[in-house]
Amino acid sequence: MTKNKTKVIRIGAVSIGGGNPVAIQSMTKTDTRDVEATVAQIMALAACGCEIARVAVPDMAAAEAIREIRRRVPAEIPIVADVHFDYRIALAAIENGADKLRINPGNIGGPDRLRPVAEAAKRRGIPIRVGVNSGSLERDIYEKHGGVTPEGLAESALRGVGMLEDFDFGDIVVSIKSSDVPLCVKAYELLARRTAYPLHIGITEAGTEFSGAIKSAVGLGSLLLRGIGDTLRVSLTGDPLPEVRCAKEILRAAGLRRFGVEVVSCPTCGRTGINVEKIAAEIEKRCAGIEKSLKVAVMGCVVNGPGEAKDADVGVAGGDGAGALFSGGKILRTLPEEEIADALMKEIMTMENQR
Repeated sequence: MTKNKTKVIRIGAVSIGGGNPVAIQSMTKTDTRDVEATVAQIMALAACGCEIARVAVPDMAAAEAIREIRRRVPAEIPIVADVHFDYRIALAAIENGADKLRINPGNIGGPDRLRPVAEAAKRRGIPIRVGVNSGSLERDIYEKHGGVTPEGLAESALRGVGMLEDFDFGDIVVSIKSSDVPLCVKAYELLARRTAYPLHIGITEAGTEFSGAIKSAVGLGSLLLRGIGDTLRVSLTGDPLPEVRCAKEILRAAGLRRFGVEVVSCPTCGRTGINVEKIAAEIEKRCAGIEKSLKVAVMGCVVNGPGEAKDADVGVAGGDGAGALFSGGKILRTLPEEEIADALMKEIMTMENQR
């Protein structure tokens, strides 16, 4: 996989593009005017692994709340203001300390209203994300392409980019989102060939936690394996914390980043000699707060078990009510099933304490 070469853009304390890691973004589900609830959710997201937090800014009161939110959230977590329709709200969000602005130039009110937003963002040194969604495609582009198409979405995004460039503004991030996975992937492929600005990727309106995670994994995984994407958000209905957990797993599966303890376990079959499901679930639960990047294998039989366990940092290959414990590629001992979880955790904690 060859990563697309994109411009480096700084969002508060986080740099994206170029050779920087793909950053995880999520969005609060609170009323931004409720500072207490919004700050609490941002902090929960950050503790889960979110690196950029976006908040909805539908009115002036929400824009003004950003000042206090920004004051109370640690500086290493950038705050992105999501603004539509009213350029004055965008100006207020910038003035109140947003680290990045997300707008759709097509609905902000035309060049005369986009210009002061670009000028204010440039003065403050903050980037603007040009965000285009399939549900809000400009009418002339929609009619030109006969509906929502990858070509139309790319054209809309590049039109917005061009408008900002006309105002000598270049700290730009671009996104194109659709709930149609193949259409979204194709649109991003077109865009990646036509611009060097960093791309924020996502499958919008993906759905509930189960179905939305699958659609996001297919779409975002396809893009990441093509080298496309500098930030990403998994969009799920409900609590935003699963968005972050899903994003981390997608990045890990794509081989781009490692986060804490990764538990790999066999699907089990008629050869399984230990309770793999119970042991793997217990290890995942007990390792939730461990920061060291480790791979732990819980395998149920001797077919693939020894090889997988040997390849992991720590692992067990199950047999008939027992398991062979591996650490650092070497077998340590064989122990009964009821001792496996504790033995794995002991080895994991030894490695964590050496971090």
